[in-house]
Amino acid sequence: MTRILLTAFEPYDQWPENSSWLAVIELTRWFESCSQLVTRRYPVNLQAASEKLRKDLLDGYDFAIHLGQAPGAPVLRLESTGLNLRTDGAPLVDDAPTAYLTPLPLAQLRNSLLANRIPAEISHHAGTYLCNAILFLSQHFSTQLGLPTRSLFVHLPLAPEQIAAAGVTMPSASTSMMAKAIAQIITQLESSSVA
Repeated sequence: MTRILLTAFEPYDQWPENSSWLAVIELTRWFESCSQLVTRRYPVNLQAASEKLRKDLLDGYDFAIHLGQAPGAPVLRLESTGLNLRTDGAPLVDDAPTAYLTPLPLAQLRNSLLANRIPAEISHHAGTYLCNAILFLSQHFSTQLGLPTRSLFVHLPLAPEQIAAAGVTMPSASTSMMAKAIAQIITQLESSSVA
């Protein structure tokens, strides 16, 4: 049986909710996977999130799908690259590769999302914040520990309820659509052509 780790983040800064976790909650209400799907909510703290991620990966997964919110993003972004870079320019891990590229077929996943009327794009820069760190560390831990886990990071737009609560004008996507997108990605990863 395929084992999938699905992670999201807790709230931070001005956002009392996180669209990544809202999408996971929505997904688990109706999605029935043929895989063993394990969900986790990580703290918005590099050290704590890193420790939890490493511990989770040791449980052995085929795939790790990491979700994070991207305020201002108008579409879902499939991140291709995790950089070994902190916001201050220092490396996340000394004597580690400069970057890791996800081994998963992002173009195929994006095309499937678009075919299902879910706006998505491939992004080649996940920033230098926690989302990038999780993508980099997920791949680095898997490599260093000899794990078979293949990782993916998806940045999600804010949810409409977050926009309304904050009283701002920014792009958003419905939680149901974001959950549908995650389900589509999981279904594709479960297929024999990708797995």
